[in-house]
Amino acid sequence: MLKTYNKNPYSDFPDLEFLLNEIYDAVIIADKNEKIIFYNKNLKNIINIKNKNIIGTQYHKIFKDYSEIKNFIEEKDKIEKEIMIDGKYILLKKFLYKSKNNNTYYILILKDVTLQEDSKHQLEKLKESLEMIEELLDNAYYGMTIVDENGKIVKWNYEKFMGIKEEDVLGKYVYEVIDNTRLHIIAKTGKKELCQIQKIQGNHVITSRIPIIKNGKIIGAAGTIIFKNLDEVKSLAQKLKLLEDTLHKYKGEISRMYSAKYSFDDIITQDEKMMSVIKIAKKAANTNSTILIQGESGTGKELFAHAIHNASPRNHKSFVTINCAAIPRELLESELFGYENGAFTGAKKSGKIGKFELANGGTILLDEIDSMPLDMQAKLLRVLESKEFERLGSNNRINLDVRIIASTNENLEEAIEKGKFRRDLYYRLNVIKIKILPLRKRINDIPLLIQHFITNLSKELNIKPKTISDEAIKILTMHKWLGNVRELRNVIERTLSLTTSDIIEPKHLPEYLLKNMQLESKKKKNNLSLKEIIAKTEIEIIKKTLKDCNGNKSLAAKKLGIHRTALYKKIKNYNLDL
Repeated sequence: MLKTYNKNPYSDFPDLEFLLNEIYDAVIIADKNEKIIFYNKNLKNIINIKNKNIIGTQYHKIFKDYSEIKNFIEEKDKIEKEIMIDGKYILLKKFLYKSKNNNTYYILILKDVTLQEDSKHQLEKLKESLEMIEELLDNAYYGMTIVDENGKIVKWNYEKFMGIKEEDVLGKYVYEVIDNTRLHIIAKTGKKELCQIQKIQGNHVITSRIPIIKNGKIIGAAGTIIFKNLDEVKSLAQKLKLLEDTLHKYKGEISRMYSAKYSFDDIITQDEKMMSVIKIAKKAANTNSTILIQGESGTGKELFAHAIHNASPRNHKSFVTINCAAIPRELLESELFGYENGAFTGAKKSGKIGKFELANGGTILLDEIDSMPLDMQAKLLRVLESKEFERLGSNNRINLDVRIIASTNENLEEAIEKGKFRRDLYYRLNVIKIKILPLRKRINDIPLLIQHFITNLSKELNIKPKTISDEAIKILTMHKWLGNVRELRNVIERTLSLTTSDIIEPKHLPEYLLKNMQLESKKKKNNLSLKEIIAKTEIEIIKKTLKDCNGNKSLAAKKLGIHRTALYKKIKNYNLDL
């Protein structure tokens, strides 16, 4: 019920109890001394008043932090502000009301906007709140009338609008006084009619009609003029349209910020084993199972995660990534789950939404999961099992509906044995494992990737596409690529940027690649077996001797000190091209 403490509570706010208790939001009415004289039943949903009697209390004392509210109330030009109350985001509106008795009142409207629903539903609620609160409380301008169960007028406040005094209409049937009224019908049916167009004295107005019910029985009805002409409705509609457009704009910005950029078409390969890995990833994308992607640095783990999200039923929702190794351990929990105002020293006053909340309904990639501290691993496991979490500094649980993709370049089985990773979390993450091959194990992909990078990077760098020589490709193919595809891309970009020639030759490649090739060649030469060294020496001597003898095999055999048949046999075994 609406609470009151003064002796004549309805002198300035007649018959508003039923109206205030019908609206979605909390309402507080205070006198000029800031003492609460009215509050509706929805206030307990905003602040923790329980069964406390706050009537007569100065309204700032019911809030923990009044300073921000006081500053807002003292701002003359500002009528609404979003503030934090008891860990909730509250949209606070204020009105200064002067009654016909020249009494001054503060009217506060509090709307909980913490859990925002979809924009259309929110706009509908906002519209109803505007219609049911802002205009109803401004009854000094538009008026209100109340009838009993028989449709007879018992309260009249339309004098300003219709020019008819209350004493002239009390006790009369409402349809005898107001054109096209349905208030007497509402008093019979008990069905409210909100925001209806009604023509009164030649003007089209917007009215609301609400039944008054006590102990389950209809005892009357109240009618209110919300808008005194249709121009005001159009003005509000324009404001609502602007608000809706703004909401869509910000939603679009968030969607672009947290969206997957790549698909499976962006994974360049002709390797059979890699094609098999892609096939598994595509099947996994259509499930909600947790995925663990393993692979060396630079193999394209994040590329696979993007592609999986885009191929999943969640592709219209957010794709959020967090690098567990890049966040200081003391901030990792707040990054993942968010925090409320005052949760820790240095926290923003407005609080912060965590990555899990941003990804709700979509996909979150936990990159370098092996770097996550053990205590944080335990909290993550609890969240994955319970499918709910709380922001730091809050007791409100948030339900979690998110696809988890974890990635690592480490061997988690070894990390478990060393006590660096939780076995139970590993089993929770390792539902579907995708292991990406290093580039050195799919050499056939290197020429394909080279051409792909040359084509795409030429466009990005706005330069003329170049060709690459076979010798340069051979050098690139022989390299071990410890940095994998990422390293290859960087080499191609550097070469394209610094080469003025239309053809990329070995001399245009980074020096370390050429040195590595020479070292490998020398190493290979130094690692020859005795048999290989003997064979190589024999080949060189046979070729030189045959050349000195002008190809005469008999003479060459005599000089070499071997039988001619033995020479023929060696030429055949060594497959010498003479």
